[in-house]
Amino acid sequence: MSAGPQPDSQPVWFKSSHSGGNTTECVEAAFVPTGVMVRDSKTPRGPHISVSAEAWSRFVGASAR
Repeated sequence: MSAGPQPDSQPVWFKSSHSGGNTTECVEAAFVPTGVMVRDSKTPRGPHISVSAEAWSRFVGASAR
């Protein structure tokens, strides 16, 4: 995850490095000043969830175990 905070108006989305070879079932995330936005890559114009930077850090830490 090399991207840093991005403006909410133009988030830069990236796919999870744990998505593997199956490109139809991916999660995308974008760093924004308020934390991280997460969406389903199959519906990029659909809804997303926003989480705090702390919540994202805890999620990534727990997922890496």
